[in-house]
Amino acid sequence: MITLLAATAVLQGMNMLTPAEKRKGWELLFDGQTTKGWHNFKAEGVRPGWTVSDGILKVADPGNAGDIVTDKKFEWFELELDWNVSKGGNSGIMFHVADDGDATWHSGPEIQIMDKDVDPHGQLAGYLYELYSSPVDSTNPPGQWNHFRIVIAPDKCATYVNGVKYYEYVLNSPDFWDRVKKSKFASMPNFSKLASGSIAIQGDHGVVSFRNIKIRPIKPKK
Repeated sequence: MITLLAATAVLQGMNMLTPAEKRKGWELLFDGQTTKGWHNFKAEGVRPGWTVSDGILKVADPGNAGDIVTDKKFEWFELELDWNVSKGGNSGIMFHVADDGDATWHSGPEIQIMDKDVDPHGQLAGYLYELYSSPVDSTNPPGQWNHFRIVIAPDKCATYVNGVKYYEYVLNSPDFWDRVKKSKFASMPNFSKLASGSIAIQGDHGVVSFRNIKIRPIKPKK
């Protein structure tokens, strides 16, 4: 009974904003019950490979899921979410994603999600794919929950994994574009060109779960 009550308490606290968060401008990108506010990239609705159960948004069938994007566009923001990757799983969070192009990651920079055992020396979870990495690894093993805090702000961007800062950078700075030129994204003319775009979640690379997805738009300083 105690275990059941504890589990119920956890569920009741998921996918909700506190009064203080609401006052600060936070909004939920996942209501815990539906895929409202999302659609598949260049399509209407969300494919059945994505499921919602017990307050969790899940890529249950990667072969019939595909990438989903927010209906709403965001410019500068702070994004937080929990993710849980399966053994061998792979996904990612993209931002400033365009409505057109061949893939979400052709326009939107991607914060990687991946089981590190797949490629321990490759693009690990939390890296800004092929652009910025981290000297530390604070991720939990597959099957356990992790937390992202992603800040995309005019003065400085940063990514935190389970409370540990991985890197910071200035979006569209000379350093940023120098790194783009040395990456596979150099051949993609629309990469990181939008000032505002959708948030995307990659859905075709493995079983991955998400919860507590929330965002706070950041107003540029005048």
